[in-house]
Amino acid sequence: MIKRLRHFLWLAIAIIVFISLSLGLMGILMAQQPAISHPLTSLTEAEISTAVSVIQKEKTLSEMAAFPLIALQEPDKEEVLKFTPGKAFGRKAFLVIYERSQNKTYEGIVDLKSKTLTSWKEIPSVQPAIVASEYELATQAFKSDPRWQTAMRKRGITDFNQVKISCWAPGILSNQEEAAGNRLCRGLFYYKGESERWNYYGSPIEGILGTVNLNTGKISSFVDRGIVPFSKENWNYDIKSLGKLLSPLKALKILQPNGASFRLNGNEISWQGWKFRYVMHPRSGLVLYQVTHNDGKNIRPVLYRASLSETVVPYGDPDPTWSFRNAFDVGEYNFGSLATTMELGKEIPENGLLVDAVFANGDGEPYVMPGVIGIYERNNGMLWKHYEYGTQRNDVRRSRELVMTMTAAIDNYDYSINWIFHQDGTLEVQNELTGIVLAQGTAAQKQSEDSSYGRLIAKNIFGVNHQHFFNYRLDFDVDGQANSVMEMNVKALPMDEKNPLGNAIAVAETPLTKETAAVRDLDMKSSREWMIVSADQKNPLGASPGYMLMPGGNSMFFPVEGSKIRQRAEFATHHVWVTKYKPAELYAGGDYPNQTQPGQGLPKYIADDESLMGEDIVLWYTMGVTHIPRSEDWPVMPVHQVGFKLVPRGFFSRNPAINLPE
Repeated sequence: MIKRLRHFLWLAIAIIVFISLSLGLMGILMAQQPAISHPLTSLTEAEISTAVSVIQKEKTLSEMAAFPLIALQEPDKEEVLKFTPGKAFGRKAFLVIYERSQNKTYEGIVDLKSKTLTSWKEIPSVQPAIVASEYELATQAFKSDPRWQTAMRKRGITDFNQVKISCWAPGILSNQEEAAGNRLCRGLFYYKGESERWNYYGSPIEGILGTVNLNTGKISSFVDRGIVPFSKENWNYDIKSLGKLLSPLKALKILQPNGASFRLNGNEISWQGWKFRYVMHPRSGLVLYQVTHNDGKNIRPVLYRASLSETVVPYGDPDPTWSFRNAFDVGEYNFGSLATTMELGKEIPENGLLVDAVFANGDGEPYVMPGVIGIYERNNGMLWKHYEYGTQRNDVRRSRELVMTMTAAIDNYDYSINWIFHQDGTLEVQNELTGIVLAQGTAAQKQSEDSSYGRLIAKNIFGVNHQHFFNYRLDFDVDGQANSVMEMNVKALPMDEKNPLGNAIAVAETPLTKETAAVRDLDMKSSREWMIVSADQKNPLGASPGYMLMPGGNSMFFPVEGSKIRQRAEFATHHVWVTKYKPAELYAGGDYPNQTQPGQGLPKYIADDESLMGEDIVLWYTMGVTHIPRSEDWPVMPVHQVGFKLVPRGFFSRNPAINLPE
């Protein structure tokens, strides 16, 4: 009897342990794959499969049909704002379908609950983002072409497997290419050599410009401008290749023995008064929704939606084999789907959390990309301090930040996008640029043989001058949807009877009343900044609560007036644009920047010149980096940071971090 009781006791313990472990595992999985409990939850694998199957059932697609984009069809903003937990809501998927054999692009919307196709339309004369299968298609087209083979043999390359081919969106088109309207890509060629030389970016094969017609899979044009020497050195940068290393530092551990301070509930994050939702979008990458702050009395909206909208990277060498290179990394390549898996202790510290994301490949098949979203807390020095001499009282608080990050590799370049939440109510965006400089082969061995279009960064390796521009779309709802935008300019007043010492500093705040009037640029001379303010609320001091755009480093767009890239990337020609909210206006360079016509995106959005006074408004901020390469950027460049801050101005009645405990 006792043995039987012991047996049942051990069995009960085993069952309890099994249930506990199962529940723990379920909790982890739920954190990684949030349940569909909110309208802004990302599409699941099952939903992607359902959306594709509905399209395939309703429409006759060819074997060459591709799905460049599958994402959540964002629900109506008003419906989201009125949503309460437990309330029923709809689910829809947005799909872009490209028929390569027909050279036609379609957009479809699928109702995931009724499993019906609710919208289907052809979008004429556009090209969606490059899909993965087209890279292999382009490679095969080049390697089977006699002109390309001859060009390689002229350069002493007989084993074509030792050549790496990179497929770029075609950038600037010739008049003939524009007229033909075919889907194109251009090839960049690198000498890999033997298998142990895996870093081929240091050996670009110059002088060749080849273009593939992706509709036919054939080379549409091929030019060989002559042989240019390229580096034959091994530019691998792994520990074995580098040999002697610097002395290792002593261990530095970041520990949170009591766990993280943020709370993750599905795709909603709460931390230090902040609350927001996020989605990993295949085009834009990390998108934030419904960013609010609890001031101790009320939960107050700040932003409805915030995202990277578009990028452009113009290269500054007029050589025909280089001048086409103007990458729109968001719209031409789907920035979000190029996210890379991160590791604790590397891209983010050991105390962080890595979260998976669900994407769809070009065939419409869902897959999980592990660890592409990082969330962590970090120390950032002092938050505030005052030392009182009389009492020798020293009051100080350390600064803690919550960081949400992703990294993406776009061929040779790597980007990190960071959304940083501060305890003082500031939201910061910080972009990090690293990876490998897009090198140009050259006969030059010494700096004196350099050209004005760049700098020699290693023997036979030339770094071309270029720029990186990022546009962020910021849908503000500061204390509600009725907002206005103000521009702040500071100036020194002249010496007169009112200002006898010449020390007076005056601030002028000017409302930007219409969309065309709100196309603005930075001005260091006047410390120019912009504020989004509530149009119908007042703070205790009688002023309109607001959030201020505080720019960081920036640059002017250097391509000159009349240049084709300036016409295609007009969003980059000004730092600030403001538009009245329209749900379909999401991308600063237009919905389809690949092989696009001039004037798309923001120039079209402001054409109706709508009022911005007391409206639901969207601020678009463009920041740029001008990169003049240096030898220290080779073979992998140290991180360069560029960003901006959204800072409360009259939003709180006092320092919101003044009452932090020690």
